[in-house]
Amino acid sequence: MRILHTMIRVGNLERSIEFYTNVLGMSVLRRRDYPEGRFTNCFVGYGDEGTTAVLELTHNWDTERYELGTGYGHVAIEVDDAYQACEEVLRRGGKVARPAGPMKHGSTVIAFVEDPDGYKIEFVQRKAA
Repeated sequence: MRILHTMIRVGNLERSIEFYTNVLGMSVLRRRDYPEGRFTNCFVGYGDEGTTAVLELTHNWDTERYELGTGYGHVAIEVDDAYQACEEVLRRGGKVARPAGPMKHGSTVIAFVEDPDGYKIEFVQRKAA
């Protein structure tokens, strides 16, 4: 077994695709409209769906905004350098919610950025070998 994807609902699909591709550097892997159901699915990620977990962005055509609720935490992305990754997000017009630094009660360097819908994405800095 393996994780295939995580689905999040987005209020504006084009804005979200812009963030995940131009700010976080992912690629659009596939996209499909479902006119009968009035929604679109767009899969984005860093690699082929056959070998890596990806994000499914679901846009329900009649919904512009979602409440995030208290159950959602974050999506985690491993990066070589969390400080540099935050600088790059800012340079590309993204929002850093928690700057890079050691996590509370630990030494792992982490940071949090936010997508346009307010979803948190955690950067976890790869530990030196």
